[in-house]
Amino acid sequence: MLKGILALAALFIMTSTAHAVVLRDDRQIEVTIAKPPQRIVSLLPSLTETVCALGQCDKLVGVDRYSNWPESIAKLPRMGGGIDPNIESVVAAKPDLVLMATSARGAERFTSLGLTVLALEPRSHADVQRVMRIVAQALDVPVVESDRVWRHIDAAVNAAAQSIPAQAKGQRVYFEVSRAPYGASESSFIGETLQRLGARNILPASLGPFPKINPEFVVRAQPDLIMVGDSNFADMATRPGWQNMRAMRTQRVCHFKSEESDVLVRAGPRMAEAARLMAKCLTGNANDKSKGQP
Repeated sequence: MLKGILALAALFIMTSTAHAVVLRDDRQIEVTIAKPPQRIVSLLPSLTETVCALGQCDKLVGVDRYSNWPESIAKLPRMGGGIDPNIESVVAAKPDLVLMATSARGAERFTSLGLTVLALEPRSHADVQRVMRIVAQALDVPVVESDRVWRHIDAAVNAAAQSIPAQAKGQRVYFEVSRAPYGASESSFIGETLQRLGARNILPASLGPFPKINPEFVVRAQPDLIMVGDSNFADMATRPGWQNMRAMRTQRVCHFKSEESDVLVRAGPRMAEAARLMAKCLTGNANDKSKGQP
C-alpha cells in the first residue's frame, strides 16, 4: 500500500514538472516557466509579433499601446508602454507570462507581485532568431517550428537582396529612425539589412546602433539616398543645409507610411517585409545615378 502511494506521489511530481522549463532571458536571469502559458501579456511589439508568428496569438490577453500587428490583436486591452506599463491592468489580466523588453520598466514590480517575467530585446538578425527560439520554448512550441519560421524570414531577406539589380548596389544610405534626429548605423539590425541588400550606410558602427545625429553630419556625408518615415520627412527641408543636399534636390528620398515604418523599425518576424520595402526603395532610386551628381 505504502509503495503504491509513493509511486503515485512520484508520478504526480513528474507530471507536474514535466512541462517546467528554465530559460535565461536578456537580463541574464534564469526564469522558470512552470507550465505552458495560457494567458500572455506582451509589452513590446516585436515580441507580440513573435508570439503570433509562432501561432500563439490566441494566448495573448493584453499588449502594449504600440502593438498593432496582426489585425487579430486590435481588440486586445492596451496596457501602457515599455517606459510606462500599466501595472494594475497587467496584474488584473492574471497573466501566467509577461513578455517585455530589457529596457522596459516594471519587471521587478511584476515579479514581486508573483508574475513570471521574460525580458527579451532583439537587437540584431541573430537576436531575432535567438529570441524566437526562447519564446517558442517558453510557449511549449517545438523549436523546429521556430527554426522553420526563421528560415522563411531569412530566405525572404535573401530573395529581396537578389531582386536588386547590380546598378542599385553600393548606394550610400542615410536611414532616419526618429526625430532629434536618430539614425540607424551599420551596427543596428536595420544596418544589417541594408548591408545584406548591398547598400552602404553613412553612419559607422562606431557611433552605436541608433545614434543621435548632428544634422550637419548628414549634410557633410552627402548620402545618395535617404530613407525616413512620413512624420520625420515633413520638416527635413527646414534643417540647415538639407535643402541643398543632392538627395533632397533630386528627390532621392523614400518616405514611408506609418504602418511601413512600424515594419522597418521592429526587429522581429516582419524583417523580410522590411527588406522588401528597402529593396523597392533602392531599386526605384537607382535608375539614374547621374542624378546624384552636383
